[in-house]
Amino acid sequence: MLRWLQALMPKEEKFFDLFERHAKIALEGAQTLRAVLDGGHKVPALCEAVIRIENDADEVSREVLLALRRSFITPFDRGDIHGLINDMDDAVDQMRQTVKAIDLFDVTEFDPNMVHIGDLIVETARIALDTMPLLRAMNANAQKINLANEHIVRLEEESDVLYMKGLKELYQAHKDDRPMAYIVGKEVYSHLEKVVDCFENVANRMSGILLEHL
Repeated sequence: MLRWLQALMPKEEKFFDLFERHAKIALEGAQTLRAVLDGGHKVPALCEAVIRIENDADEVSREVLLALRRSFITPFDRGDIHGLINDMDDAVDQMRQTVKAIDLFDVTEFDPNMVHIGDLIVETARIALDTMPLLRAMNANAQKINLANEHIVRLEEESDVLYMKGLKELYQAHKDDRPMAYIVGKEVYSHLEKVVDCFENVANRMSGILLEHL
């Protein structure tokens, strides 16, 4: 009876607006992080920009959680709403963790594999942004959502390969004379790879939400 009544009542569209706004911020963060990986004298300022962007993302996350507490009708399961915004926020938070490590160790030059992972971060963020509006009509967009999620999973697998390749090259380059360079590089690689992992979690979450509504 309750399910039937809920089906007749208007859905709270604000959640979709907030998801899409957060995804736009995440893409901005990814693009700024990618600019950091170009290196040079602009790195500190760009790191600060990523931190500001992460604060903006936090504000949107808080709006989602507040709306969740105030809304009787939600577009899909309340736990999935909470989980999706948390997964999205984790991606931007991991970007912040990356630039904090870069700033801490005064890194201004980056390996080609780091730059490539940065490209993958931008691509996964863009796919996530393009996919968010499709959640408004999940059944009609099921195929597109699944294809987008599969694409992100493939990109995450590619980032894993780059991560291991980068660590190996880093170790071989510094094992004899600069162990600290390896430690610092490994820290940066680890954070970058985790950003892609976070976007894979977003993709998996969207796939799970879709399965519940088919």
